[in-house]
This record gives sequence, C-alpha cells and structure tokens, in this order.
Amino acid sequence: MFKFLKWLLILLLIAIIGLGIWGYAPDIEPSELQAQYGQPPSQFIELPNGQSVHIRDEGPRDAPAILLIHGSNASLHTWEGWVDALKADYRVVRYDQPGHGLTGAQVKEDYSTEAFRDTGAEVMNKLGIDRYIVAGNSMGGWVAWNMALAYPKRVAGLVLIDASGAPDAKPTKIPIGFRLAQSAAVRPILKIFTPRVIIKQSLEQSVADPAKITPEMVDLYWKLLRHPGNREATVARGDFPRKPANALEFAGLTMPSLILWGKKDTLIPLANATWFARQLPNETVVVYDDLGHIPMEEDPVRTVADFRAWLEKTGLNLPATAVTQSDPREGLANPGEGVAPAEPAATPAAAPGG
Repeated sequence: MFKFLKWLLILLLIAIIGLGIWGYAPDIEPSELQAQYGQPPSQFIELPNGQSVHIRDEGPRDAPAILLIHGSNASLHTWEGWVDALKADYRVVRYDQPGHGLTGAQVKEDYSTEAFRDTGAEVMNKLGIDRYIVAGNSMGGWVAWNMALAYPKRVAGLVLIDASGAPDAKPTKIPIGFRLAQSAAVRPILKIFTPRVIIKQSLEQSVADPAKITPEMVDLYWKLLRHPGNREATVARGDFPRKPANALEFAGLTMPSLILWGKKDTLIPLANATWFARQLPNETVVVYDDLGHIPMEEDPVRTVADFRAWLEKTGLNLPATAVTQSDPREGLANPGEGVAPAEPAATPAAAPGG
C-alpha cells in the first residue's frame, strides 16, 4: 500500500510539473511585442496623467473622425478590416485601452469607469480632434456609451457593437478565459499560467464559426495578453464595480446611434441590443444571424458596409462632423466653442471584461 501511494504521489507530481510546463507563459518584453505589433502607423502618445498609449491615427486630417474602441483582452488590431475599408475617406483613430495591447498597465492602476472613459477622450484631445463618431465593441461599447454620456457635444454619433453594460445582462455561455479570470482560486496564477489553448478556446467560443479563428489571430491575442501588466490588469478590472446603463441618463442623448449585434453572441446576448435600442433616439439596429460576439472581426466586409451606409444616411460622412481636425504634430487644438475639455481620469468605479 505504501509503495502504491508513493508511486501515485510521484505520478501526481509529474503531472503537476507537466501541467506547469505546458501552461507556463511568462511576460514578453515590450520591445519584442512592439517589433511585431507596433510598427508604423503605430505611435505612442502621452496623456496628461502620464499614461503612454499605443494608437494608430490614419486617413485624411480634414475628414470626419471616427474613434474605434476594442473590447476586453483585445487590442486595436481587432479593427484592422474596418480601418482598411474606411481610411481613404475618414480619419480613423484606434488605441489599446489601458491594461491591453502595447499600452500596458494603467499608470495609476485605476480601472474605473471614469479612467477608461477619459482615456478615450484624452486620446482625441491629444490629437486635436474635438468632435467625432465613437464606436466600441463589448467592453469598448461600454466605454463608448459612457463617453457619449459624459461628452455629448463631442460625440457626433454612437455605435454599439455587442456592447456591454445593459442592466440585467445575463450571458447564456461564458468563454473559458472569462470564467478563469473570474475564479478566485485561479486568478493568482493567471499572471504566469496562460496556456495558448485557453486563448484559442475562448476565441472560438466568442464567434459563431470557430473556423474563422486563425493561428495568427490566436498568437496576437495570446502574446499581447503577456505584455507586462496586462494579465494583472485583467484580474484587477474585476475589483472595480461597474455601474450598469441607466434609462434616465440615456434619455438625454440626442446623437444618431447604430447598434450592430451578432445573434449568436452568448456572452452578451441579443436582448441587450433590444434594451439599448429602446433607450437611444435615432437608432438603427442591424442583427447578424450568423455572427457572434465580435462581428466586426468575424465579417469586417459586411459589418463595415452597414456602418458606412449609416454614416451616409445620417450625414455623418460629411466634413462638417469634424469641428477641429489638426495634425497631431502641431500639438493640441483649442477646444471648440461650448465644448469642455475632457476631465482627467478619476478614481475607482469600473469592472471586468465583456
């Protein structure tokens, strides 16, 4: 019996060691990641709070401006298909949110609603853009509608793509990566234990057709998650409470809005789109029966075509949308009349991915 237990213990130790080797994924040096994912047109700007942010700013300086905001554990690369289709006619700005991509950890470890919201506003301030259309997916949609509430004179149009934040949102299925990040038992080891297969499974569970998840796409998500500070940020976001959307606050919004949603999204189901549509005036809703949680990445051609059609229908494709479109090299433009400058990032009050 003793010999049996001895061998059982040895086998268990071997299994644990093997599991550790299989899932061990240390941080990757920022310089290595920048060499692969931060080449031109990437640039890094510093915000008033000292935060360095990875951005891409493409398209004509005098064209209507569009700000694209990615979701949790994604990066500005999620918009690649959209940018390719838009940059000839629009000034398209995208950035890695704090705790994501090449931006890395939030400089004050502040992952509150206000901090995420004001990062987007300050990026546009830094580029001298006073008025713009803002579009966000998932957590980025949550940031987008919070920007619209805080800065309604700046946001010319609001686009929500499988956006989080609707009250009583109940996922029907949560990707494995999100489940692990929410587990108190697992969270401490996520900083070094991040098997690539977990990222692959999470992505496959986020889309309607798993065949659309390529090895290159998995590597992009997996490697950027390993930028120093990003995994800690993923865990830390869960410690900041996130206030759900409020119908009374939304009643004050007047800008045109577009809601794009994948019907097969199990993380933020279609019922959430219905709630947003009820609250937003001048809304257009497009539902994709065959797409999931990241429709702009699953089918960029179809989704950007619907976005373009909405821009033209609402007149947001006209240069009048752009009150001030200065070249970022000229410094920060003066705010437009009646438009208050963005407030600095505030103190804690936000939350987990989605």
